[in-house]
Amino acid sequence: MTEPFCVTVVGGGPAGLAAAEVLSAAGCVVQVLDAMPSLGRKFLRAGRGGLNITHSEPHEALESRYGAAAPCLHAALANWTTQNIRDWMSGLDQDSFVGSSGRVFPKAMKASPLLRNWLARLRAQGVSLRPRTCWQGWDAQGNLLLAGPETAAPEAEKTDALVLALGGASWPRLGSNGHWADILAARGVALAPFQPANCGFCVAWSELFAQRFAGAPLKPVALSFEGRAVRGEVVLTASGLEGGAVYALASALRERVLAQGHATVLCDLRPDMSLADVTARLARVRARESLSNRLRKGLNLSAAAIGLLRESGAVPTTPRGLAERIKAVPIRLDAPQPLARAISTAGGVPWAACTEQFMLRALPGVFVAGEMLDWEAPTGGYLLHACLATGRAAANGALDWLRKQGGERYPVSL
Repeated sequence: MTEPFCVTVVGGGPAGLAAAEVLSAAGCVVQVLDAMPSLGRKFLRAGRGGLNITHSEPHEALESRYGAAAPCLHAALANWTTQNIRDWMSGLDQDSFVGSSGRVFPKAMKASPLLRNWLARLRAQGVSLRPRTCWQGWDAQGNLLLAGPETAAPEAEKTDALVLALGGASWPRLGSNGHWADILAARGVALAPFQPANCGFCVAWSELFAQRFAGAPLKPVALSFEGRAVRGEVVLTASGLEGGAVYALASALRERVLAQGHATVLCDLRPDMSLADVTARLARVRARESLSNRLRKGLNLSAAAIGLLRESGAVPTTPRGLAERIKAVPIRLDAPQPLARAISTAGGVPWAACTEQFMLRALPGVFVAGEMLDWEAPTGGYLLHACLATGRAAANGALDWLRKQGGERYPVSL
C-alpha cells in the first residue's frame, strides 16, 4: 500500500473541523492549523446562548433561508441535513432537542462538551491539531508558509491538498479577521467585498435618549421593511438598534442603506393588538392624563418604548393618530454596524470562483468552506448548519480530486 495523502486544513472552527473529520475518516493524514491559542473559539462563543446548531423546519424551507446562495449550497445541505447533524451529535454523546421555536440545541445547552468530544474523536482518528500556527500563503515552489510560536520566520511545508476554512471578517478577536483575502487576491482569486450580516444598525439618537435607554430591550415588537414583518426582540444601543428582529431584516436593510444612504424600518410596539384595539384602549384613558400615563395605563408600554415613540418626532394627540404611530414607529437607519460587531459576514469568495466541489478555479487543490464563501443566512441555526455542511462538502471535493490526481495511490476505496 502506498503512503496516504497529506491534507492541511486551515481554520479550527466548525467548517474546518468538519472537513478534518471527513478527510481523516477516509484515511488521509490530516493536520488542522489555527492561529489562535485554542480551536473552536467562535463556536464556543455561539454556544453562550445555548448553541443553536440547526433548525428542525422542513428541508426545503431550511434551504430557502440562504437566499440567492441556496442553489449553490443545495448539494452540501442535501448531504448533511438536520437529521444528519442530530445523529452526528448523538454519536458524540451529545443528544439534542427541538425548542419551541423549532431550533435545535444540544441537551447540555453548551458548546464546550460537544467541542471537547469532537476534538477527542479527531485525535483518535489521527488528526494533528496545531493551534498558534498561522498560514501565510505559499512560497515560490507552492509550499505552504506557516508561522508558529517558536519559528523566527515562516517555514515551508508540503501538502497534497489544502482546505481553507478561515471564516469571514466578523469577531476578529476570536480569529475571523479576513487576513486571507489579500493572500487569495494576490493569487488571482476575485473576491466580493466583506459586508456585515446579522448586524445591528446605527441610528442618530438624541443625546438624552441614548444616555437613558442604551441597553434597554423592546419586546415583544415587530419590525417591518419592504412588506416583510418580523416579530422578536430589539435592543436599543447608544448608537442604534440590535437584536433578533433587526438581524432577520439586516440583508435587505443593508442593501437599501448602500443604495440610498439610509433605510427606514417601522416598529410595531404592540404587534399582538390590532389598530382598532390600540385605538380603543387609548380612547378609554382620560384625555387630561399626560402622554406617558396614557401609554402606560392604556397599553402598558415600557419607558423605553415611550421614549422611542417620542424620539420619532411630533407625537399625534388623537387616539387614532397615536395608535397609528404606535403600530408603525419610523426609525431611520444610517449605516450597518462595523464588521467587527456583526454576527456573520457576507462577501468573500464568490461562487463563480469555485467548482461545484468547492475547489478554487484559480488554485487547483485548494478548497474553501464555511463563512469564507459568499453566502449569508439569518440566525436560527442556519449559520452553523451551512458551515458544517460546506466543510464536509469541501473535504469530499478534496478526496475526489486527490483520487483523480493520485490514481491507485489512494489507500482507501471511496
